[in-house]
Amino acid sequence: MGIKALYTAHAVATGGRNGHAQSEDGIVSVNLSVPKAMGGLGKEGTTTPEHLFAVGYAACFGSACEFMSRQLKLIPKSIEVKSAVGIGPDEIGGFGLEVAMEVKVAGLSQADAEKVVAAGHQACPYSNAIKGNVAVTIKVVTA
Repeated sequence: MGIKALYTAHAVATGGRNGHAQSEDGIVSVNLSVPKAMGGLGKEGTTTPEHLFAVGYAACFGSACEFMSRQLKLIPKSIEVKSAVGIGPDEIGGFGLEVAMEVKVAGLSQADAEKVVAAGHQACPYSNAIKGNVAVTIKVVTA
């Protein structure tokens, strides 16, 4: 079961978590370091793979919710997604991720906002990619 890719992003990372990562076009270009909480130096002006994943997932999830809101004809004034990606040891000796998202939906009732977000979660390629592998919690708030 594959997809027909409409777009493919390319990137290169060197030096792992204490290195550099860059998109093929150079628009994304970041220095990385292991955060102090994980025993690293947490160098100023650097980021982590978890930050990059959190940004990408939040953006993609928001777009999926916007797309599904049009399909459901439940159009909000705005959708804001805050994401938190945690990393830690898993039970088999490796590392795993967890994601917590807060989705702020303006202009809909709580029930309609929850419908839109649930549909967005089903449609989002990031959600589908990690389904069954990463614990994801979603809180829906209205404004």
